[in-house]
Amino acid sequence: MRKPSGIVGRDRQWRVLERFLVEGGRDGPLRLGLVSGRRRTGKTQLLSAVCAEQGGLYITSVQDEGDFAARRRFASAIARHAGLSDSVRGEPESWERLLRAAMETAARVAPEGRPPLVVIDEFPYLMANAPQLPSLLQHLYDGSQQGHGPTGRLILCGSALSVMHDLLSGTKPLRGRAMLDMRLNALDFREAAQLWDIQDPVTAFRVHACVGGIPGYRPLMTTTPAAADDFDRWVMDNLLAVDVSVFTRTEVDYLLREDPRITARSLYYDVLSAVAQGAHTPAKIGAAIGRDNNSVRHPIDVLRSAGYLHSAHDLLRQRKPTISVRDPIIRFDRLITAPYLGRLELGHTEPVWRAAAPTFRANILGPHFEELARDWVHRFAPDELDRQAGFGEVGFGSVQDNAGRAKHDIDVLAVDGKRVNLIGEAKATLARRGLPDLERLDAIRTVLAREGYDTTETIVALFSTTGFTSDLVRAASSRGDTELVDLERLCGLG
Repeated sequence: MRKPSGIVGRDRQWRVLERFLVEGGRDGPLRLGLVSGRRRTGKTQLLSAVCAEQGGLYITSVQDEGDFAARRRFASAIARHAGLSDSVRGEPESWERLLRAAMETAARVAPEGRPPLVVIDEFPYLMANAPQLPSLLQHLYDGSQQGHGPTGRLILCGSALSVMHDLLSGTKPLRGRAMLDMRLNALDFREAAQLWDIQDPVTAFRVHACVGGIPGYRPLMTTTPAAADDFDRWVMDNLLAVDVSVFTRTEVDYLLREDPRITARSLYYDVLSAVAQGAHTPAKIGAAIGRDNNSVRHPIDVLRSAGYLHSAHDLLRQRKPTISVRDPIIRFDRLITAPYLGRLELGHTEPVWRAAAPTFRANILGPHFEELARDWVHRFAPDELDRQAGFGEVGFGSVQDNAGRAKHDIDVLAVDGKRVNLIGEAKATLARRGLPDLERLDAIRTVLAREGYDTTETIVALFSTTGFTSDLVRAASSRGDTELVDLERLCGLG
């Protein structure tokens, strides 16, 4: 199966889908798969390309559509795939008949040697008015396993992550029946630069800090910033322009609407704002929005399961998890757009962007660079530093220096039990990193060794958006345990 050149990344996912389709032969029993991912991650692009390659039936669902209209749309898609008129007159068939008809039609028109394939996009939209669909699919699947049901492959796709994940949980009808449970995440930062066709690492970093690696934003933008000088205009013309579809306030509202559990959106907005502004525990989040911590635990859990918040532990002290905003465009909206919404609606984008510049540098670029540094250690460093077994668990940490009466925070930390594989510092500041930064990390390594950690093979890494002083470069080149990682190296452009 040939992956189209227009799909950036997704090589692993393409191979998994190919195995799901090919293995087991054309006439084996029905195979069920799930593909989920937040809005605009490229699910439709990926699965429609698979259908085009395999001659499969692709059925789209529409949000807030009644059951009658949904069944009519479903029937029309089947008719078109069969080469018939797509006009459906009278009462459309029941869901049970429609599901069976979809699989049987796919089987009749499938190309020679290829298994029948049906993809139902945004399956949760159909479930809103037809909650019996998973049970009907269970009946269809079980019948096929017993030799008296349709063959082929059926893939259910959806953006409502809670609904999709719930399909296979507990005692739900489809539990234990899906061979594929693919969760499509954002592209990594190197793939994102390729997606945007940005060769300048500074610009690639800033764009990724705003919109992450979500493929669906690329075709919606009026321009692509080729260089750092283009970045400010790109932000103002797209992310801060109220009349375009990628205005972040509008986009975040769409994201929250995807999850049916999010009803009182004002509370969820408040929680996201508090976290973006630095409240990292339930107690602090509750205090920031005037609620007790128990009342914010449920929205935190919902936002976390939807992929909009993230929890991570200090790898050395294992204290309560630190909560952060996972989605860059939500973080941008809560920190930049929301505080100035009234002025943006009046068209004052340029003064708003100037006023928000300090917040953007400190609260977005700084934390985002730390995230990318940790991701580099996890994703790329094993190959680039010839550590094929990886670096263990990657995150952040803090260690108490009792002798020096100080606590040291470590931006980038990789540990495997009591063995420290890497310690690093990541700074997105205007000043270049120098020898004092290296000396600080050496001191932290000494403290860790004193605390009983194995630091004999620890790599010391300094990450900087503005480069390194010449004396630091000379010192690092004379040592075998020190890595200097600038934006070019981070983005794979060096």
